[in-house]
Amino acid sequence: MYKKYIKRILDFILSFIALIILGPVMLIVAILVRVKLGSPIIFKQQRPGLNEKIFTIYKFRTMIDKKDKFGELLSDSERLTKFGRFLRSTSLDELPELWNILKGDMSIVGPRPQLIRDMMFMTPIQRQRHSVLPGLTGLAQVNGRNRVSWEEKLSLDLEYIRNITFLDDSNIIFKTIIKVFNRKDINAEGMDTAEDLGDYLLRTKVISQNEYLNIIEKSKKFVSKLSDVV
Repeated sequence: MYKKYIKRILDFILSFIALIILGPVMLIVAILVRVKLGSPIIFKQQRPGLNEKIFTIYKFRTMIDKKDKFGELLSDSERLTKFGRFLRSTSLDELPELWNILKGDMSIVGPRPQLIRDMMFMTPIQRQRHSVLPGLTGLAQVNGRNRVSWEEKLSLDLEYIRNITFLDDSNIIFKTIIKVFNRKDINAEGMDTAEDLGDYLLRTKVISQNEYLNIIEKSKKFVSKLSDVV
């Protein structure tokens, strides 16, 4: 009953209330992002959602568009400013996702929406995490966030979808609030941004260079088809 009906109703009500209450905060953050990082203020990216249906996720931008002499964007760590790190450490960059929740693209609690190319590197069992709406926070986020391995993270996602209850969701939300205020587990050791699943599998030698390149190419073709549809 909760998973099928009540969860979505609560998502709508709570995200609507949060958007009203946090509206002034979001306005201030938007102004600061525009002044310190430029435009666009909102970062948009396509992510796989429920049943792997692709949706557009909204966040406050945290990086500048700094490029090298060849016109290519620099690495994430080089483009992530001190202000951007602050937004990420406080999770203020995630506030626009409340709109995704209101629309029904996301839930307050669920597996975090990963990159499309991350999905392509997941096993069929791991991709079962997409059988529910992705969340603003989830079981993996309150059990290490970006400091746990990809295997642990995806395992926790699967554990969550097996038993979704009001009590568990409430507990995850409470733990998330504590982690946000403590700014814990923001990044993996020695990394400014989260490592992509494919890069992790290649680095840990779970897959070969050829397998990595083949999946990357497959991912590019998938994204290209999405662009053609749009």
